Formats: sequence, structure tokens, C-alpha cells
Amino acid sequence: MTHLNTVVTWVDAREGLPPSGAPVAAATTGRYPADSATESDTALGEEFWLVRPMVFKNRHFSEDGVQHRDCFVDSDGFVLFPYGLGSDETVTHWAELPTLPGGTTHAVLGEDVQPALQNAWSARPAT
Repeated sequence: MTHLNTVVTWVDAREGLPPSGAPVAAATTGRYPADSATESDTALGEEFWLVRPMVFKNRHFSEDGVQHRDCFVDSDGFVLFPYGLGSDETVTHWAELPTLPGGTTHAVLGEDVQPALQNAWSARPAT
């Protein structure tokens, strides 16, 4: 039987960053809606802390050509920085993504896909 349980180890973004190009689970914090501060500088909106899939880049160029360093980028190209670098929405922690169900890798290609899927579908979580 293949075990489907996994352990996530969170890393404090103030203490270390993943390698460039690494897909990660990023714990992000901020306030929604983001631009809801009033003139008295009182924050409105709701504070959040949630997990999002992102890729870490040591150098990233936004669509407008702006270069960013040491940042997390989501699938829409939205850029977030590690906590403490002065932006309204930041990454507090990150974790390596788990491997594919029932496997030891993050990707399976070609003729190996169907056997890997069958192996994962026949597996049950460990109790």
C-alpha cells in the first residue's frame, strides 16, 4: 500500500528563502481590500493569513518591465515579498510542495503518467 500522508515543514521567510524557481506553498498576510486605509491611516477591511501556491524568484520581471528581487510570484504574476520588506501583503512562511500522491517526485511525464495515477488512485491514506 502506498501512503498518501505528508508532513509540511514551514520556514519563516525572515530566516530563509527557497531556491530560485522553486514552487512553494506560501503563507501570505495582508488586508482585504488592500487599499482600504482612510486618511486617518486607520486600516479598514479584513485582515487575512492564508496559503497560496507560488514560485520563488531571486529575479523577476513584471509585465510592466519592473525588476523585482527575492520575491514570490503567483500564477497571475502577482508579486509578494518576504515579511518585513515594507509591502502591504507579504509572505510570512513558505514550505516545499509535497510530492505527487503515492510518489517521491513533483512531476511525472509521458508514458509514466498513467501507471503513477493508477498507483495513487489505488492507495489509501495511512492511519
